[in-house]
Amino acid sequence: MTTTEQQTTMTPEQAAWFADTFEKIVSAVGGAVVGKANVIRLVVTTMLSGGHVLLEDVPGTGKTQLARSLAAAVQTSSSRIQFTPDLLPSDVTGVSILDPKTQQFEFHKGPIFASVVLADEINRASPKTQSALLEVMEEGRVTFDGVPYDVGRPFIVLATQNPIEQAGTYRLPEAQLDRFLMKTSVGYPDHNATVSILAAASTRDRAGGVTPVITGTAVVEMIELAGTVHVDAAVLEYVSRMVAETRRAENVTVGVSVRGAISLIRAAKTWAAAHGRNYVVPDDIKDLAEPVLAHRIVLDAEAEFEGATAAGAIRGVLAEIAPPTRRGGDQ
Repeated sequence: MTTTEQQTTMTPEQAAWFADTFEKIVSAVGGAVVGKANVIRLVVTTMLSGGHVLLEDVPGTGKTQLARSLAAAVQTSSSRIQFTPDLLPSDVTGVSILDPKTQQFEFHKGPIFASVVLADEINRASPKTQSALLEVMEEGRVTFDGVPYDVGRPFIVLATQNPIEQAGTYRLPEAQLDRFLMKTSVGYPDHNATVSILAAASTRDRAGGVTPVITGTAVVEMIELAGTVHVDAAVLEYVSRMVAETRRAENVTVGVSVRGAISLIRAAKTWAAAHGRNYVVPDDIKDLAEPVLAHRIVLDAEAEFEGATAAGAIRGVLAEIAPPTRRGGDQ
């Protein structure tokens, strides 16, 4: 490793602090979203990687509580946008209103200008309204009348869609799916978690009791710190071979893009730091391959009808491609 890399790579002490703070955030959010530690870790990893997450779930599994409790844990603003067929792009990004005093039009920011944005049932809005999210999710800004407005950092969109009820919905195009760093689901809680939730049924707002852990400014510092985690060349080659194999895999018509490969590396860096390491190991890639890559794959329609899944295709690729024999920290 060069001298420059030594100066910019996360130190073991910083990695230990990162892991400790990460677990405190997960624990705080877990007080409101009971029994879903792994899902919370994926969402926090997405936030600290500067990305966005798509939650495909049935109603009533705690998605709103997850978004609000995450915002409370990191002391940032949150908003909720209910996507409906009549929702307009300006309802998301903002609108220009004439000021009667100055006789000038002023831009009034929409609900997308928050640190944690819950885009509920995103596939119910028209493609035109869905496209209003493309720029802000990729570049962190909204352009209105030629003027760019930054949404600030941290910034994460938690979008949801119901996998069962498809009537009156618009399927998210591949270009928009590719903007989500991860896709996962909260799912129903297990028996013990359900009992715990029922015991506190009188508490309507579980997110209101979340104890703040860090500030939004500290979250930005964690995002930048995660970017300094070392990734060995052997791990980079492993990811490159993996995404290339998805393009040749059986039943796959469109494989993982380069953006998908970059997203996997970014997420793996954060995942490694969350485990107290300043370097990525092949297991980090394996842990995150499915939630980061599966939604970027387009399957052959006939194979999908017969039961093939994108997650299955990713598992097949992982079994096919041998990981590096040396760990990612060997430099």
